[in-house]
Amino acid sequence: MKSIITISRQFGAGGGQIGKAVAERLGYYYLDKDMIIRSAVESSSLTPEDFRIYDERVPFNFGFGQSLFDFYSKPLNERLFAAQREAILKAGEKGRCVIVGRNANVVLKEFDRSLHVFISASRYFRLQNLKGKMPDFPEERILEEMKSVDKTRRKYCTFYTKTEFGNAAYYDLCLKSSTLGIERCVNIICELAESE
Repeated sequence: MKSIITISRQFGAGGGQIGKAVAERLGYYYLDKDMIIRSAVESSSLTPEDFRIYDERVPFNFGFGQSLFDFYSKPLNERLFAAQREAILKAGEKGRCVIVGRNANVVLKEFDRSLHVFISASRYFRLQNLKGKMPDFPEERILEEMKSVDKTRRKYCTFYTKTEFGNAAYYDLCLKSSTLGIERCVNIICELAESE
C-alpha cells in the first residue's frame, strides 16, 4: 500500500478536489498549500505575511549565480521554500497523507511507498471548473489567471527542483481529468495506492 500520495496539477484541473476525495476514501491526512504554510510558519522564523507576498516566486536574480550563505542570509523566498520543504518532509515521515502541490513529488521522491500523480485537463474543462469557483470574474480574466498560475508554477518548479513541471518523467502517474472525470481519477489513484 502507498502511504504517501502527492498530487501536482494544472490550475483548474481539479487536483485539490481529487486529492481531498482520495484522502477521505483512504482515511489519510490531507495537506494543501494552506496547511503546509501553517506548518512551515510554526516551525520557522517566517510570518504568514512573508508567505503571502513571496509564495511561488523565484528570486529576482533567477538565472544568475546563487550565493551560498546560511539559512538566515538567503533571500526570503529561498527560506520560504526551505521551510515548506521541511514541513513536507515531516508529513512524509509520518506517512498516510495526500499532499497537493508545493513540489512534494520531488521533495519526497526518495520515499518508499509513495505515489506521485500529475493532473491535467483541457483548457475548456479548466475554464468551466474555475468559473464555478470565480463566478464574479469574466472569462478573459480567468483565462489570464490560468496562464499566469501555470507559468509561475513552471518557473518555481524549475528553479527550486531542477525538474520540469508536468513532465511525465517526474511522476508515477499522469491523469487527464477532462477525459477521465474527477471520480474516475479518484478511483484510479485509490486503486493504485491500495495495491502492493
